[in-house]
Amino acid sequence: VQLQASGGGLVQPGGSLRLSCAASGFTLSSYVMGWFRQAPGKEREFVAAVSRAGSITKYGDFVKGRFTISRDNTKNTAYLQMNSLKPEDTAVYYCASRFGENVDIRGDQYTYWGQGTQVTVSS
Repeated sequence: VQLQASGGGLVQPGGSLRLSCAASGFTLSSYVMGWFRQAPGKEREFVAAVSRAGSITKYGDFVKGRFTISRDNTKNTAYLQMNSLKPEDTAVYYCASRFGENVDIRGDQYTYWGQGTQVTVSS
């Protein structure tokens, strides 16, 4: 069972990035998918989550319409489209999965975690 996050990088303020999370070893459609982030010296923070079929999404309060979580179960992949990026969005972003239906915002409810991808927003 593996989650592979990718798509991070260096971007200027106001720019965009799309993160991907590819699953292997299990069928993604049975799992809720989430994105979390952790900046240096800070606690892990919930970013977004999406239900198994993609019909229900939840976002952290700081997102304010800038990010969109989605998934393509045929490709066993989840995505996080990030627009209007700010320097305070700089962090390592992790994808995670939890079996079941509940679109949970608590990280301790997720079973499998990817290795993280660095997002740096700087001019």
